[in-house]
Amino acid sequence: MPSLDRDEVARVAALARIDLSESERDRLSGQLSAIVEAVAKVSEVAGNDVPATSHPIPMSNVHRTDEIQPSLTQEQALAGAPQKEDGRFTVPQILGEEA
Repeated sequence: MPSLDRDEVARVAALARIDLSESERDRLSGQLSAIVEAVAKVSEVAGNDVPATSHPIPMSNVHRTDEIQPSLTQEQALAGAPQKEDGRFTVPQILGEEA
């Protein structure tokens, strides 16, 4: 697979609206060429008999049923609060007076 030269890197950068310096084009052309070569090697190994995977170890999601459970009362939730007022947590104001 051919490597990416500076002009191709500049063209892709222009499409993405990224302004690259000359040194960045040189550096990225080498790095992107290495990535393209690595992908090509993987493509050679992966044949039709190799199933596509997103993770090397089989994984499955664990779901639980959505059931109503007992929760904290308002008093219990506020018990450890350093400041509270009118049954709510009191926190420092960070925005202006607009409300």
